[in-house]
Amino acid sequence: MRVVGFVGPSGTGKSHRALQVANSEGIEYIIDDGLLIKGNRIIAGVSAKKEKTKIASIRRALFIYEDHAESVKREIIKANPESILILGTSDGMVESIAKKLGLPEVKKKIYIQEVAKEEEINAALATRREEGKHVIPVPTFQIKKDFSGYFLDPLQIFRRKGKGRLQLVSEKSVVRPTFSYMGRYTISDYAIYQIVEYIVMNIKGVNRISRFKVENGSDGITIDIDLILIYGYNIKYLLDSIQQRVRAEVERMTALNIKALNLTAKGLVVQE
Repeated sequence: MRVVGFVGPSGTGKSHRALQVANSEGIEYIIDDGLLIKGNRIIAGVSAKKEKTKIASIRRALFIYEDHAESVKREIIKANPESILILGTSDGMVESIAKKLGLPEVKKKIYIQEVAKEEEINAALATRREEGKHVIPVPTFQIKKDFSGYFLDPLQIFRRKGKGRLQLVSEKSVVRPTFSYMGRYTISDYAIYQIVEYIVMNIKGVNRISRFKVENGSDGITIDIDLILIYGYNIKYLLDSIQQRVRAEVERMTALNIKALNLTAKGLVVQE
């Protein structure tokens, strides 16, 4: 197995360029911040960006936690890749990760200065310093479940293909971890109810919400809503429309992952 290190100080844009470097080296698998990634898919691991403190984040990225390291090692053994790219902030970090995961010696190291211009590195550092944003080199839908309650933005990379045509090259996710904030924030169930009520009551065919319940979990929320509908509307079409609009708006406004949105038509009213 060929092991390649991709090295650069924190916040210089390594994760942003990880897929580019991996593709240029013919590497399918990437280890970045506690995750084992293949292409645009997370195979194993826990993101260091989920940790609540900077110290815990560093420990997670270095695979200090035995259960974390063992779960990733098992997947590497199962996949038996020809090569792996390890991201780290120093030569010592990529070598330590390779050793912790039982990988061969790092034979080649690529430095961020070799693939990014100085002004690009400075811009990345400014974004990290001023906005606390971190990139994970997988699409947003891949990590939303694990990052429920974090602010996520898709970062899509295009290239021009023919006249006026753009081709999607890769999609990454921008997250703002807990340790990037000055303090905690909480979104109450009542605040979620108010968002839902506003959306639902602006949909033709709905009379009122008769029951509303939110169940919280580490990977997202489950919402149960009982509705009184107006007689004469197609119930199946109406419930489908409500489900889609509520899910989209609640996730957009709160960054919470909705695991399930259960709707029940409890009754009908006739409007004269």
